Amino acid sequence: MKKWSVKQFDNSLISKLSLNCGISELAAATLAAKGYSSAESVMEKLEINELSSPFLIKDMQAAADTINDAVENGQRICVYGDYDCDGVMATVILYSYLYEIAADVTYYIPERSEGYGLNKNAIEKLHSDGIDLIVTVDNGISAIDEAEYIYSLGMRLVVTDHHQQGEQLPRAEAVVDTHRRDDCSPFKYACGAVIALKLVAAMDGGDYTFALEQFGDLAAVATVADIVSLTGENRFIVKNGLQLIENTDKPALIALKEVCGISNKKPDSTSIGFGIAPRINAAGRFGSPSTAMELFLAETYEDALPIAQELNNLNMKRREAENSIISEIYAMFDRNPQLIHERVICVCGKGWHHGVIGIIASRIVERFGKPCFIASEENGELRGSARSFGSFSVFGALTYAADVLEKFGGHIGAGGFTIKSGMGDEFGRLINRYALENHKEMPSYELSADYSLQPRQLTIENVKGLDVLQPFGAENEKPLFLIENAEITGIIPISNNVHSRIVIKFGNNTFEAMKFRTSPDQLPVVRGDMCDMIVTLEVNTYRDKTSLSLIISDIRRHDFPQNKYFAALSSFESHMRGEELPANYYPSMLPSREDAAAIYKLIQLDGINSEQLYFKICNKINYCRFCFAVEAMKELGLITCSCSDSVIRRVAVTQKADFNSAPVLNGLKNRIGNQ
Repeated sequence: MKKWSVKQFDNSLISKLSLNCGISELAAATLAAKGYSSAESVMEKLEINELSSPFLIKDMQAAADTINDAVENGQRICVYGDYDCDGVMATVILYSYLYEIAADVTYYIPERSEGYGLNKNAIEKLHSDGIDLIVTVDNGISAIDEAEYIYSLGMRLVVTDHHQQGEQLPRAEAVVDTHRRDDCSPFKYACGAVIALKLVAAMDGGDYTFALEQFGDLAAVATVADIVSLTGENRFIVKNGLQLIENTDKPALIALKEVCGISNKKPDSTSIGFGIAPRINAAGRFGSPSTAMELFLAETYEDALPIAQELNNLNMKRREAENSIISEIYAMFDRNPQLIHERVICVCGKGWHHGVIGIIASRIVERFGKPCFIASEENGELRGSARSFGSFSVFGALTYAADVLEKFGGHIGAGGFTIKSGMGDEFGRLINRYALENHKEMPSYELSADYSLQPRQLTIENVKGLDVLQPFGAENEKPLFLIENAEITGIIPISNNVHSRIVIKFGNNTFEAMKFRTSPDQLPVVRGDMCDMIVTLEVNTYRDKTSLSLIISDIRRHDFPQNKYFAALSSFESHMRGEELPANYYPSMLPSREDAAAIYKLIQLDGINSEQLYFKICNKINYCRFCFAVEAMKELGLITCSCSDSVIRRVAVTQKADFNSAPVLNGLKNRIGNQ
């Protein structure tokens, strides 16, 4: 269950923005929710029609001159990229341009096993291949030692990157990075591929015409894939790139669109982010990034299609690996529920693919609403990824646990780390101690709606008006809308019970809403309930019929007592962690045998969703007592509760159990008795 909020603003802004900007009511509401209050500020956001001069970026002129001179003098150049989508696209852009102008050029993308960025083994190989100049794309800003090694071998270096600068810059002919402390360029959030595109424009005298025509589509794919801010110049890059992708003649993109099933659909940031980009990333995660390079260098559709199909197969392996690891983690939680009662979820496994554990950490965060640190042991090394939200700093936690780490890095919301041998349990203990010392109340994982809809506003024309806000992405997320007090008139299983279609009556109209990856028995609501839901809105056209599509992000009963629920959950988990609570809390937390009996009677033989179960009895028992009663019945072997589907099931028993003998209840009674 997620905590919900609705953004607050003066409703008079909606009509003002709608009238002055010529946009729909829902588009105006979304902009108002994001803090825009005037037509001028809206136009500044939406009307980005050009890129700033590449020469405004520090060292761009020097980089262009160095590479152009190397081309003219017949020197051998290597474009050195990275194995993710951004790095591959950046490599394709610069390599293809240099190849087209008859440079003596090759490329090198390290395998994931080599690690990120420049490494000495690769540098030695490039030296033996006769390379004179290495040009990095999407990496290099932190390669201090490697840069010195390049020069010690008689080669030269140009760095182009978009990551944060460290204490010093690497030795190079030029270091092009908008995050340099001495860089004064106006836009700081370009990904590595856009920096490469700007370098191409700089080498062409500063004119973007050729660079955008040839590589604007690849820059757009990378921008979406790298989850950089979709504001400012990035809006222009993606809008321009989506038009190019729609009408592309590139064999690689034609083939990728086909294997993604979007050949006949208008591309958007969603189809890029969840279709094209994951398949390119799969090459670096489950195969070799050189496969993705081969795809984008293919000259015919016939050459490109089998490579795209190979990437599609690798992406399927990625999904299978994710689901397998998630199942293992859920089984861990079922065996040891204490793991999910902690302030921070920390889990370690063996042989989990390092290419997906960051993705899995994000899924665990979304599922349980807590920061998550996941590590996998392979060949005696324990490496991991972390994801967080709100004010909880991954980097701060890793710094706190530095004594048990070989190395680590990251920022407030994400990071990577390697744990010293035998220190996995201590690492988890330190991360949770950091959480306790720095967050008496842990930040809540919130789902924030932009606006609460009225039934009259759900029209095709109004929803189509949201298109003016596209492309959607980081810092310009697809708007979320709250629907309150809708009656559920039907729930229909879809795709062999994998998804649910929910029919609602909202006002005087009936709408259909989809809840993906949730079967009907996993829903916290049933037919006949009055519900609230947070949704995204789309307009679909099928066989010349246009209809509204509501995609549910979260759903719950209308009478859900949010504040009481989360306060009770916090108290329950605090007690399970052994933390002290105010003395007057404990008596109201202790369930009676009658409470347990009332709950047990509602558990069907084939199981019931835990949230459905609570809603059936929430008017009689507070959520904290409910949690303790369920935990006691689990301890006594009367029920099971699976993390994978949150379904509580009865266990066949042959003799009665003394409810009051459950250890969790005895611990609670001791707290009460000690007062």
